[in-house]
Amino acid sequence: MFFRIALGIYIVLRYNVQRPVRTRAQTRFDYQALAQFRYEIRRFINFSEQAARAAGVEPQQHQSLLAIKGLQDAQKATVGALAERLQIQHHSAVELANRLEARGLLRRMRSRADRREVLLALTPRGAKLLKELSLPHLVELRAAGTTLLQALQAVMRTAGHPRTSRRKVAHLRRNHRTSKSQDARE
Repeated sequence: MFFRIALGIYIVLRYNVQRPVRTRAQTRFDYQALAQFRYEIRRFINFSEQAARAAGVEPQQHQSLLAIKGLQDAQKATVGALAERLQIQHHSAVELANRLEARGLLRRMRSRADRREVLLALTPRGAKLLKELSLPHLVELRAAGTTLLQALQAVMRTAGHPRTSRRKVAHLRRNHRTSKSQDARE
């Protein structure tokens, strides 16, 4: 299964992406720009993890609270949505929700429209904790934002411009997600 998907991605990329010819100096710079961007992201994530632990929660618990609170109005806060937002397996999201509920930061409730559906919501205590954690994050982003943005711009400048349409990229992502879920079932 994986081989077929990899072959399909290779074929699409081979015939639809035109790579610019690069010199050795440009290639090295690409790695430097990408490394700098990843470093800046890692610095912010490290800050976030330390702030969460200082507030008495695990980083993934903080991310869960933020993911639930930050869902768009049209999207329901379900375990599936939480798993997608955190990019974790469904059963891991269930366990995370269990731990948050046990700490009084999250509550589960049945959907009125469909009683089979379980919705997640922050408790007042969870909302207060999220607000306390979010303010320092905004301050940190304001301080580090310029550096992070410059690193991203450097990556974008040196990334080249493959002639792959957004539709093709979306198709590749969908197929990749589908293959991951199929591989997990096998």
